[in-house]
Amino acid sequence: MNITPFQALACPLDGVPLQRCGSTWRCQAGHSFDIASQGHAHLLPVQHKRSRDPGDSKEMVAARRRFLNAGYYQPIAAAVSEAALADLPATARAACLDAGCGEGYCLRRLAAATGKGQTLALLGLDISKWAILAAAKQEPRPNWVVGSNAHLPVQTGSIDRLLCLFGFPVHAEFARVLKPNGELLQVDAGPDHLRELREIIYPRLKPEATAKLLAPPGFASLASENLRYSLDLAGQKTIADLLAMTPHLYRASAEGLAVAAELTTLSLTVDVRLTRFAVT
Repeated sequence: MNITPFQALACPLDGVPLQRCGSTWRCQAGHSFDIASQGHAHLLPVQHKRSRDPGDSKEMVAARRRFLNAGYYQPIAAAVSEAALADLPATARAACLDAGCGEGYCLRRLAAATGKGQTLALLGLDISKWAILAAAKQEPRPNWVVGSNAHLPVQTGSIDRLLCLFGFPVHAEFARVLKPNGELLQVDAGPDHLRELREIIYPRLKPEATAKLLAPPGFASLASENLRYSLDLAGQKTIADLLAMTPHLYRASAEGLAVAAELTTLSLTVDVRLTRFAVT
């Protein structure tokens, strides 16, 4: 396999191509962005931020890293990797963006699954500087950037496969950066995902709306698969790590969080849907 850093970045200020000059990315208008010693770049202008330190905190990223590296979501990453590589020729050269990559777990699994004759140019993007720092420290081969899905610092029509796992999809931007034959692979939680945990931390669960598999504007549905399996967690730390990497940490009541903090074992249902969309 041949894993290389994705190079077709765009200036987050004016959208024109960026060129790497030593330890800096520069555009023709003179905007420049330093490359950190770990290899990542910060391409999130202050006017695109909604807070001083957006995205996952340093503690949340550490929890996510521990939980994912323990292999609990490995079946999800394997299914995504298989779908991303399914229609690529054995000697393909393709560019892949993980939009909302977190600490890079899925891109690392994709890199490991790449065939010997294939070349993938990988880009991981996340709005959290702590997530990108953790990703760059664990795997130096992809390009890692701090950025926003709402304003992707990526050149138009440069991506073959775009991954969005439990993230915040911005389909207009996704369609813009994908090549004419490109695909979006989106993972969303199913109605029973982590139900046992949600039953503990919420007074009552809202009825789940019937899932609609409608393609977003600019896309056509290719295929969809449901992935469901059981997960047994042991230890208060592991359960706390899972809770810390989900939005439930901020939505649950104080009483519910207190009950969850006392758990030493927890059996869970993992229920997700992986959908492939083709850009139209």
